[in-house]
Amino acid sequence: MTALATMLADHGELTGPDTLRIARLLPGPIERVWAYLTESALRRQWLAAGEMVLEPGTGFELVWRNDELNETPGQRPEGFPAEHRMRGQVTAVDAPRRLDITWGTASAVRFTLAAQGDQVLLTILHQRLPDRASLLNVSAGWHRHLDMLEARAAGRPAPDFWSGWQRLKADYATRLPE
Repeated sequence: MTALATMLADHGELTGPDTLRIARLLPGPIERVWAYLTESALRRQWLAAGEMVLEPGTGFELVWRNDELNETPGQRPEGFPAEHRMRGQVTAVDAPRRLDITWGTASAVRFTLAAQGDQVLLTILHQRLPDRASLLNVSAGWHRHLDMLEARAAGRPAPDFWSGWQRLKADYATRLPE
């Protein structure tokens, strides 16, 4: 795959007016990637901390501290707090292949994992995004957080979070239809 094809493949796409699909090929095995999704100590390295009991119907709280994802996070955009919390609920689990959760009170996320040789295809489907602003923030957010996961899983230093997020948000604003 060319560098351009790889870059384009990393971007999310709309599968409906309120649904984003984004995927990333990560170093395996599948159990390792599953651990990065479900174990707080690993998940906080690329997304958000928070204990999660993997039983449908159980609640959880995720805590984002994006400034702590790497040594040089960049300048946090105005209006974004240093810490963000969100409550959700586990709705389905098929370890280590699928995890479905509510995302706050408005939307839902499905994580699917599929082994591909010694790599794992992680696909995220984020549904019921209420408006364009949410769609742009979430698209750039998942993209940048997956960049962080890819670096962590490969044993590389994580990239600057906020400058990358801001660049991606502007990019998605031109890619995604109004």
